Amino acid sequence: DCVDTQLQISSTPPPSQGLITAKTIALMDFQIVLVAFGASTAMVFGGIVPYIPQYLDILQTKNADGFSTHVCLALLLANTLRIFFWIGHPFEMPLLLQSFVMNIAMLVMLQLCVKTKAMSEIIIKPKSIFECSMKNFWQWTNFQDYLIFLVLFSVVTGALTLLLMHVPIYMETLGFVSVFIESMLGAPQFYKNYCKKNTAGMR
Repeated sequence: DCVDTQLQISSTPPPSQGLITAKTIALMDFQIVLVAFGASTAMVFGGIVPYIPQYLDILQTKNADGFSTHVCLALLLANTLRIFFWIGHPFEMPLLLQSFVMNIAMLVMLQLCVKTKAMSEIIIKPKSIFECSMKNFWQWTNFQDYLIFLVLFSVVTGALTLLLMHVPIYMETLGFVSVFIESMLGAPQFYKNYCKKNTAGMR
């Protein structure tokens, strides 16, 4: 009996061992949460980082000729479509927040470009969205016109999505168009550089 009692006592872990194990598990859980939060934050805000040097360059030089505003158009369309795609096919929340953040960033970039071009031109011939001219499309002189276009595009796309969200082919097409536009993101800047025969002003 004495031997059995000694074996039981020796096999029982000390109280501190269980406490250390609990602390270790809690620390590991905290580290996992911290890493996940960092990854999600990087995913949400990482997309706008490449455009910060371009924004600062335009702000400093007061010259937006080297940057194609059609890049803003492509990202605004792609991310707006992705937001409405989420209604029918919900995906990870960081990706949805990334789309909102990117849209805000592109509007800020667009506002700076429009303001800079207006200041650099001595004689400005007003170009408005209400002229319905494809020649002047996305070359409007007022930032409000770009906002009007984005609102109209969002209203039309939103209405169609609410009506057809249960139609698989529509939702798949919506997702495909969003990805396709984003994949062609470099085309507007490439074309602008080709026409200028240089990359001056681009960051």
